[in-house]
Amino acid sequence: MIPKKLRKGNEIRILSPAKSLSMIDQDQQKLAVRRLNDAGFQVTFGTYAAEEYNHISTPVDHRVNDIHDAFADPNVKAILTTIGGYDSNQLLSDLDYQVIRQNPKIFCGYSDITALSNSIYRKTGLVTYSGPHFSSFGMEQGIDYTYEFFLKVCREKDPFNIPPAESWSDDHWYLDQENRQFHKNNGYNVINEGIAEGTSIGGNLCTLNLLQGTEFMPSLEDTILFLEDDLLSDAPTFDRNLQSLIHQPGFYGVKGIIIGRFQKDSKVKDRDLQQIIQSKKELTTIPVISNASFGHTTPIFTFPIGGQVKMKAYNHDTTIELLKY
Repeated sequence: MIPKKLRKGNEIRILSPAKSLSMIDQDQQKLAVRRLNDAGFQVTFGTYAAEEYNHISTPVDHRVNDIHDAFADPNVKAILTTIGGYDSNQLLSDLDYQVIRQNPKIFCGYSDITALSNSIYRKTGLVTYSGPHFSSFGMEQGIDYTYEFFLKVCREKDPFNIPPAESWSDDHWYLDQENRQFHKNNGYNVINEGIAEGTSIGGNLCTLNLLQGTEFMPSLEDTILFLEDDLLSDAPTFDRNLQSLIHQPGFYGVKGIIIGRFQKDSKVKDRDLQQIIQSKKELTTIPVISNASFGHTTPIFTFPIGGQVKMKAYNHDTTIELLKY
């Protein structure tokens, strides 16, 4: 079930299923609203989006109510999450998936939001999206690629290829918007060659793995896995998290893997990923590429969770194509 694409004048609701909007700088909030307004959208905020709380996140019932209200409101055509965090999975058993199924609309975020995006797809069949948070649009520089592919996925229907971003950054842009460091992007790195087509699933690997053994875990059969992790995941941690996913029922049906760019502080290098992937017999027959422009570096592209994707992985011919999204 693919949600309706956005049109000029549509309302986008901002929610905080993880950390609160209150932690986002006011100038960055204003810039994010202006960017979305310039794209032709109206921006509104959930009742509890900016609620301040002493614990990691605001009360579960407040966050759940905001999600229900946004899906039930016929004026809201898309939902953007404020930012990630650690405990979106607290909400899963309290969500009314019937409300979501009966009111399909775009739902987008990344990092900890992986738990919600994959669970919603699993429980309702609604295609969701791994892409920028609302806070991402408060970035002054280096936002063009992120902005372009978010709008493309939200507005268009025709298949298209996702090229690598020309440059990337892993600095704390939200602390210092002026002194940014950008690096030339060398493009996709092919670990295993091949061609594959399947249903796109995934996002943040350690968050996706929180769904293992629950009713919220999507089927892995006939899938293309998009996997990324943040600076807390070094090579051994990524290795064991990937191994845990490999042990899941249905993994034999995975058709290919696309790995997002790692943050510098993770110290995960191309050679580390090469060794990790090649050490696993379950992966020897499927294409695997890394250094894709999604995850916790910037910029990032938006991809569907539950959509159809085709990947081609050859040293001089590597493509990621969104077929249905």
